[in-house]
Amino acid sequence: MTQPELLAKAGTGLHFIRDLEQGKKTLRMDKVNQVLSLFRYERGPVEQERCGTV
Repeated sequence: MTQPELLAKAGTGLHFIRDLEQGKKTLRMDKVNQVLSLFRYERGPVEQERCGTV
């Protein structure tokens, strides 16, 4: 799928798609889920494991 096709289907902007593809660490979760929904996926908060705690 090309970027223009993805933009049209997901309803996001080109800048967001490029940031997503490049692995930007701070992205809006709602926009990430807009793209993922095309592939029947969704992301949500995940608790991190804490190292060295009891």
